[in-house]
Amino acid sequence: MFRKDHFHKGLWSQGGACSFLRHDVDQPALKVVAGVDECDVCGLFQHVPHLRPGHVLSCARCGNTMARRRRTSEIGGPLVFCLSALALYIVLLVSPLMTLNIYGRENMVTLMSGPLEMARQGYGSIAILVALASVLMPGIVLVCMTLILYGASRDEMPRWVRPLLAWYEKLRPWSMVEVYVIGLLVAYTKLVDLALVILQPGVYLLGGLMVMMAAMDSAFDADMIWRHRSVTRRPGLGIYMAEGRALPPEKHMLSCHACGLVFVARGPVDDERDMGDCPRCGQILRRRKRNSLQAAMCFLVAAFIFYIPANMLPVMAFVKVGHGHPSTIISGVIQLWEAGLYFLALLVLFASITVPVLKVFLLALMIGCECRGRASHKALKRLTGLYKVVVFIGRWSMIDVFMISILAAVVRFGFMASVTAELGVVFFALVVVLTIFAADLYDPRRMWDAAGYNRQGLGHSRQGGEEDVTELRDMEPEKA
Repeated sequence: MFRKDHFHKGLWSQGGACSFLRHDVDQPALKVVAGVDECDVCGLFQHVPHLRPGHVLSCARCGNTMARRRRTSEIGGPLVFCLSALALYIVLLVSPLMTLNIYGRENMVTLMSGPLEMARQGYGSIAILVALASVLMPGIVLVCMTLILYGASRDEMPRWVRPLLAWYEKLRPWSMVEVYVIGLLVAYTKLVDLALVILQPGVYLLGGLMVMMAAMDSAFDADMIWRHRSVTRRPGLGIYMAEGRALPPEKHMLSCHACGLVFVARGPVDDERDMGDCPRCGQILRRRKRNSLQAAMCFLVAAFIFYIPANMLPVMAFVKVGHGHPSTIISGVIQLWEAGLYFLALLVLFASITVPVLKVFLLALMIGCECRGRASHKALKRLTGLYKVVVFIGRWSMIDVFMISILAAVVRFGFMASVTAELGVVFFALVVVLTIFAADLYDPRRMWDAAGYNRQGLGHSRQGGEEDVTELRDMEPEKA
């Protein structure tokens, strides 16, 4: 049956994307495990000490950063940066970025000019992608952050703050203001030799927005939402106090993918079994992402197929006084190098050529490691670190897509000079999006599972089945 309160879960649940139908499931007998966290990249459950401001908690096995306490005010610090970014964003929507002057004829480009021009040239999918990443998503995540901080500042935090934070975590990577800034810089370097380029106030507003959003992310501590006193009260839900006790068997434990709350069940939990809803954030509980290997592999194969035409076909055509020819991604890098812009040439080469190949290769290596089922601790630790790199660098390949949309919007002088997008940009954008999805859907904990490192909890020594039964006799829910 359809349930309105499961709309955000159906849309963003791992392996259940775009599925708005969810049948009611019996809530299994679970208890919250106090004082324990799970590393989200290697799957190790471990005791967590109280962190003071400025302290960082790293995983004892893979070295992944699990928690970080900021020194700034929990609400005031990120709120100042968020409101400043929101003000800059509103002004930026109506401010020009640059003006191009050729023999007295002028064209002005704004934030919306690129998507509108791409749509006019018949590339509607690219127009939607550019508009989402550079116009809509920055505004959406800033509004989400404002609402989250407002709710967290109240004595009784509204329940809608918790799913909103889960949405924010998913949407934030698609706000690509910093990538758009680099795309604008590359477009500017290509235009200075063509005509007079005048930078408008929007460029400085865009730079300020990039800095404010980065500062907001740095100052924001998501754990403060989950530590809020109105969230930590969970009537009717039992608590398993792990302090001073051995951890239950690993197969009995799971953590929420959205908020990180750890649970323990009376019996072993299947990796992809629906364990009901998280009482803290409302998301679907599963030990591992659903169908992560198959989903990541499908997206990866599709990205590899599209990568070939993305580099063989031209991505744009630059015509000046009736003369010009289409150019591919690599030819654009060569032009920047010949113009003496070595840094930008290397940056575009890395973001547009090296990064997609690197993502496909590394993800394929991780999938192969999982399928093989054997790997040393050192190799898994290295692959885990590389997975974090793949997730971080995924969106930077959008530089060329943004650059082409800006050039197409500003260079519109008919016979004198014009830039048009070509079919190659569609394939390249598909490669970027598909590799981002592949990295997001893949669950790196399965590599450690396949190698046999997640068979039991840290500090727990199995002596046989009787010990497990003895430790888990009190798993039925009770009032905390």
